[in-house]
Amino acid sequence: MSNGVIDFFWTTGIGHVLAHPDTVLNLLMMGFGLILIALGIVRKFEPLLLIPIGFGMMMGNVPLSEASPAAEGVIHYLYFGVEHEIFPALIFLGVGAMTDFSAMLSQPRLILLGAAAQVGIFATYWGALTLGFTPAEAGAIGIIGGADGPTTIFITARLAPHLLPAVAVAAYGYMALVPVIQPPIVRLLTTRKERLIQMPTPREVSKTERILFPIAAFVLCTMFAPKATTLLGMLFFGNLLKESGVTDRLANTAKSAFIDSVTILLGICVGAGATAERFLTPTSLKIFALGIVAFSIATASGVVFAKLMNRVSSKPVNPILGAAGVSAVPMAARVAMITAQKDDPTNFLIMHAMAPNIAGVIGSAVAAGVLLGLLGG
Repeated sequence: MSNGVIDFFWTTGIGHVLAHPDTVLNLLMMGFGLILIALGIVRKFEPLLLIPIGFGMMMGNVPLSEASPAAEGVIHYLYFGVEHEIFPALIFLGVGAMTDFSAMLSQPRLILLGAAAQVGIFATYWGALTLGFTPAEAGAIGIIGGADGPTTIFITARLAPHLLPAVAVAAYGYMALVPVIQPPIVRLLTTRKERLIQMPTPREVSKTERILFPIAAFVLCTMFAPKATTLLGMLFFGNLLKESGVTDRLANTAKSAFIDSVTILLGICVGAGATAERFLTPTSLKIFALGIVAFSIATASGVVFAKLMNRVSSKPVNPILGAAGVSAVPMAARVAMITAQKDDPTNFLIMHAMAPNIAGVIGSAVAAGVLLGLLGG
């Protein structure tokens, strides 16, 4: 009887840690997962992302766990959707069904701010090359600067799948920290006078424009970046479902239960894939360092470009809107409005901020297509 109890003890997680002290790193990763959960619940930093990722991280790092992609089990098969870009494409379908492009169509010049923020992607690409990463790895790391989790997973799965856990957690982690990262950069690069700029009321966009836009944008963007056809196609198809007015059932499903279900699966799988042996490496530390640089450059690029626009335009743009050019929708747009309202509580920038924010989503997907084309993904 006593021998049986002892034998059983060595099959438990506690026994495994005692027998293999190196697995204490798995407990460290479980603690990191708890931190992500706490950030989601207490600080409300992207809880729909951080709570599933954090709990998945705990599941995947339980000693002797069968809930990691490396073990034969449910997570192993669900992870197929991450490795083969299924979940990112489905997320984009839901995002398209949720997105209103009116803010962007009513103020086309703000699209340039979304494009400017993509500088972070290519600057980080060169930075990664400098640190010794291969061109394919640098492409996967650089896309973190787009602040778009699904796009990051999409391109990393093709170019550098071995980096997927670290790159995915870095992308989603920094997306959640947009309210912490962006405001200091914005305030550093702008004056109070600039932050007080009020934007004019945007014009009303017709239904015809809203219907034609996803079709025209799809053709234009995919002809330029055909490697991004899946992401862009799902994004614009979802938006067409919303704007057509005759597929409300499909649009409502795509933007509610459908995207919520995929988000749950994606979050759990991304977290479960971040096991200690794959995550706690010098390479991961470099990726996290490059990630914060990518976000900072993307934010600064958008703000600086808005300031340059004001030098040549008779209609001033509040440079805070440049920070919304990253693809963290709608977090970056909300942060832009909150930052503006600290100087003027009556300055409601949210609708204006959505223009570069949405443009950033398209821009990051196009940038991903360009990188895949150049790097052979």
